[in-house]
Amino acid sequence: MQLRLLAGIHRIVLRGDAPELADFYPSVGGTADRSAVWPALEPVLRAHVPELRAALEVAPQTNGVGRSVALLVGLSEAVRRTGLRRVRLLEPGASAGLNLLVDHFRFEGDGWSAGPVTASFVLKGCAAPGFVPADFEVVARRGCDLDPFDGTTDEGAAHLRSFIWPHMPERDGRLVAALTTLREHPVTIDRAGAADWVREQLASSEHGSDDVLTVVWHSITRQYWPAAECASMIAAIDEARSRLPVVRVALEDPDPLPTTSTWRPQVEVDDDVIGHCTYHGPPLTLVPAH
Repeated sequence: MQLRLLAGIHRIVLRGDAPELADFYPSVGGTADRSAVWPALEPVLRAHVPELRAALEVAPQTNGVGRSVALLVGLSEAVRRTGLRRVRLLEPGASAGLNLLVDHFRFEGDGWSAGPVTASFVLKGCAAPGFVPADFEVVARRGCDLDPFDGTTDEGAAHLRSFIWPHMPERDGRLVAALTTLREHPVTIDRAGAADWVREQLASSEHGSDDVLTVVWHSITRQYWPAAECASMIAAIDEARSRLPVVRVALEDPDPLPTTSTWRPQVEVDDDVIGHCTYHGPPLTLVPAH
């Protein structure tokens, strides 16, 4: 609930309706010490009670574009395993669909780089020494979400930016750059649940051929979706394997969670863990090949 409240306040700041509070928000150029924010924050809370009450009903959508490095690494592994370079990319839980634009982003890691040099969004510090990006072509991309947002509009962009914590301007900068890419390359996001949508997409004949690899990608969803939804989605993928080339790529918490405190989200290609990174993406560490 606190994330919903803070995002509601952030939206007010982003649209310029709280200039006295903006000094504390790096996302709008503020540099003031945030520990002294309360005298500026309290009047804003009192002046926007109905809007902030409504904000408590809006589930967070961070759409972390830093996670696209996990998709790049997983996609590269899937391409190497199958030998197929033409890819249909499907993402359940896609929010505004920014990570579906992975081939339009630029990545810079430890000894490697990938993506167009003219990209609006450049993800630096990807690490993953020894990683070799595979060549691939995304021939189709589509996503779904229970509550998708159109990131090509000012309202949709502000909605997504509002859930980025204000003290993390680097993440906000990534999102702004990715939203520029989205306006140049809009994607279709259906309003639907994950499992039924994945099953329908995999049953579709569009791009479903032997020379096109279908990759179902999801990130940081397992902790939010009901267990039955996750199981049904994976079952739909497994059922489709006899009809078409399909690989599941994911960035998720381990399941079950380890008892130690040193684990990180893992990059999965089907049932194999090939790397680890943070919830916000870089740096990524590859699991040594056996």
